[in-house]
Amino acid sequence: MSERGIIARHAGTVLAGQLATMAFGVTDTVVAGRYSQEALAALSVGAAVYITVFVALMGVLQALLPTWAELHGAGRNADVGRSVRQALYLAVLAAVAGVFGLLFPNALLQGTGVPAALQEDVRQYLGVLALALPPALLFRMYSTLNQSLGKPQLVTWLQLASLAVKVPLTVWFAFGGLGVPAMGAVGCAWATVVVNYLFLGLALWLVRTDALYRPYAIWRPLEPPHWRTIGQFARLGIPAGLAIMVEVTSFTLMSLFIARQGTLSAAAHQIASNLAAVMYMVPLSLAIATSARVSFWLGAGDMKKARGAIRTGFRMGLAMAVLLGCVVLVSRHGIAALYSADPQVAGVAAGLLAFVALYHFGDAVQALCVFVLRSYRVAVAPLVAYCVLLWGVGVVGGYQLAYRGLGPWDAQQSPAAFWIASSFALALLALILPLILWRAVRRFRLA
Repeated sequence: MSERGIIARHAGTVLAGQLATMAFGVTDTVVAGRYSQEALAALSVGAAVYITVFVALMGVLQALLPTWAELHGAGRNADVGRSVRQALYLAVLAAVAGVFGLLFPNALLQGTGVPAALQEDVRQYLGVLALALPPALLFRMYSTLNQSLGKPQLVTWLQLASLAVKVPLTVWFAFGGLGVPAMGAVGCAWATVVVNYLFLGLALWLVRTDALYRPYAIWRPLEPPHWRTIGQFARLGIPAGLAIMVEVTSFTLMSLFIARQGTLSAAAHQIASNLAAVMYMVPLSLAIATSARVSFWLGAGDMKKARGAIRTGFRMGLAMAVLLGCVVLVSRHGIAALYSADPQVAGVAAGLLAFVALYHFGDAVQALCVFVLRSYRVAVAPLVAYCVLLWGVGVVGGYQLAYRGLGPWDAQQSPAAFWIASSFALALLALILPLILWRAVRRFRLA
């Protein structure tokens, strides 16, 4: 099979699973929107905080992919198993830090001016999701292992099956019935807890019994921490996780600052941000598949094929970004109406979706660059670029434009201000990160 076919098959399988996982958020958004505008607003703020914590910690574990893919490419199967067991220590530390952050969100909520009427509902929502975080992180580690081996099929089947459980549980817990009280947004969180533990158990059973994992001898007694190995994980994983945290907190801060404008703006922004996140799954899946192939060839010592995999992944990613952006731009009014029955919310959201279409192209380019850069052990430079552009230009620029005015533009008091600034920030990233990648590949070739 050609390199393009391998990447396409891997990315398609990952995409199916990622979309099933993202459908958790879509389900929660639609159910909360049908429950009440207040529930959707609470979900918007609470989901933004949870996703910030989860995705940052997930990034630390996701950064293990090039390490395991290189070992796989070099044929060092036993080392893959040992590396996975050592990574469990990193996963436990990440889970503890994340649970603490979710249980004590007051400083963030108050510091960003979230209305007091929303804060209690958000705290309850996050308190429940704190229970869901540890299994979610461990399942992400299992997913990363499968991606590094070029075998994401089992993960995808589990993710698709989890959606079949999540949807009815969310409706039941949110609206109540059969002895369960109506819980609104908190009910959505409880459904996530149940599903996460159920499917982590299935993943552990597969690692123990499936023939795919037998050559790697993963299911063995846990060795004592090998701090040098864990330190190597951390040197790549922590900057990678921080970069993702900066990316996601740009969304989180947008949601929290937009919440000042009332439930209408918060609800419309939730629709736009949810769709942007769903669209992001396409370049993310291609980035994961491309990174796995690049790392495999680097481990096998074939630099030419690694560069070929980069070119193939980028051609596929950019073509899909243009296609998706055009589809959203043309059908934005219909998409907004599917999310919310409230005509005011749908109207504001449709306007935001026009910016989402532009935002997505830059998002696709940066995702491909960042994942491939990890294959070349480059994580600090993207982190610096994210801090300057996503926080400095996107969040600060959006705040200025929304509430204080910026240059010749008066203050807009609209969520569109944040989407304009963030789209501009991603456009700059789409220019800078490819240059960093070109330099990294060239330096690696000359080494």
